[in-house]
Amino acid sequence: MIILETQNLEYSYPDGTKAIEDVSIQIPRGEKVSFVGKNGSGKSTLFLLLNGTLKPKKGKVLLSGGEINYSSAGLLDLRKRVGIVFQNSDDQIIAPTVYQDIAFGPANLNYKKEEIDKIVNKMLDYFGLQSLKDKPPHHLSGGQKKRVAIAGVLAMDPDVIILDEPLSNLDPVGADEILDILNELNHLGKTIVISTHDVDLAYKWSDRVFLLSNSRLIDEGSPKDVFSKEEQVRNSSLKNPVILDFYHELEKRWLATGGKRPKDIPELVQTLHPVDLMRVYVGPDTRVGECVNLGVLYGKYSQDGIYEAVNSRVLCKNEDGTAVVELNRRVLKPGNICVYNMDSFDKEEFDRILKEYDINFIGAMGKKSKERAEEEGIEVVCNSGVIDKSILNALTGSRCIILTSRGMVEHTAKRVREYIQKSGIRLSFHPVGKSAAEIDLNSKNDVAVGAGVLKENTGSKEKKNCHEPDFEFEE
Repeated sequence: MIILETQNLEYSYPDGTKAIEDVSIQIPRGEKVSFVGKNGSGKSTLFLLLNGTLKPKKGKVLLSGGEINYSSAGLLDLRKRVGIVFQNSDDQIIAPTVYQDIAFGPANLNYKKEEIDKIVNKMLDYFGLQSLKDKPPHHLSGGQKKRVAIAGVLAMDPDVIILDEPLSNLDPVGADEILDILNELNHLGKTIVISTHDVDLAYKWSDRVFLLSNSRLIDEGSPKDVFSKEEQVRNSSLKNPVILDFYHELEKRWLATGGKRPKDIPELVQTLHPVDLMRVYVGPDTRVGECVNLGVLYGKYSQDGIYEAVNSRVLCKNEDGTAVVELNRRVLKPGNICVYNMDSFDKEEFDRILKEYDINFIGAMGKKSKERAEEEGIEVVCNSGVIDKSILNALTGSRCIILTSRGMVEHTAKRVREYIQKSGIRLSFHPVGKSAAEIDLNSKNDVAVGAGVLKENTGSKEKKNCHEPDFEFEE
């Protein structure tokens, strides 16, 4: 469902500068969306049009299919549903205390005092700002101001949250905390829209990318599709994502499997093996480019023990019914990842979990979780890029635990499941603790793998002995 849309939008400033020219976009509900372009490409102006701060000279802005109303009542409703966080937090924070600033929006919506107090305290707790509620905002750090600004917008419970350059002027840890918040809000159903000229952020974080240049929309699509057009990206005065440049250099030297576009370090690591080919018999309907399951390989097919081959890609077919496939061979038993909800922290339970799972790598996500871990004397070794680093450590045999809040537990589970499905690696994953049973993992299994690999009954297929290959091997 499309929640925000523009049709042939145009806007010029009073001095005649054309800021937006014939821009038509559709933003689906619940997605993470990045508008990418150099400074002056029109990103900030477009956001002010989406929020009703500016009125277009031509074209329309639609919210949930209806054209926005520029009357006072219409704009009040629009800004309740579409919140905007400015690049410079000082432009947005106007009240004398943190509490009053977060309360500003609900007060303008004529909420009762008791309801305002309930909302503000919920925001203070959620963003780890309770100890700062009576402080003047101009005494806060850049990261703290950014959290106050986001909290003030979220206090009105918008459907869409727009952020102009949300990570500008933040240190790496502060930037990671803001991304944790945005990921959690998106997991809870909010549509998150950001502007950035940081192509690495847009490539890794987004579900959808809009590329702007010279006030026009140049391209849109998935990050992999948009950033695969290197000349177009260069012509927009941007650079290619670093991880793609790194991968292409490895590919040129035959150090990585060809034809891939990794989005993050764990995906990049999965490409770092020589091409592994095998000739197998396949069905007459199997086509070049399809993925086939070869079951579990032993003996001469395995150098270090039992391997599984999943999502093996057909490179070519022969007239005799055989095909050459590229294998994705993976050791069956890497380490494991646990995720623990710090909102329900219990020291006795936590100590038992550390011992039971023999944990040797602890990461913490989110301001509240990090502060609680510090209060409890927990030795956290990772507080940025926690999910990726936990996956990488688990791949080398480490036993990891991620400390986070209730909302981010399911987000973490989703990220780890996606990695398991894409890589085919039987990486063990466990929500742990009293609240673990509340988490919807869609499956009781530790493992979710590619098409044809079955650990339990799925659909109409029957359980099978995983030691039996699906295809006959050519000697």
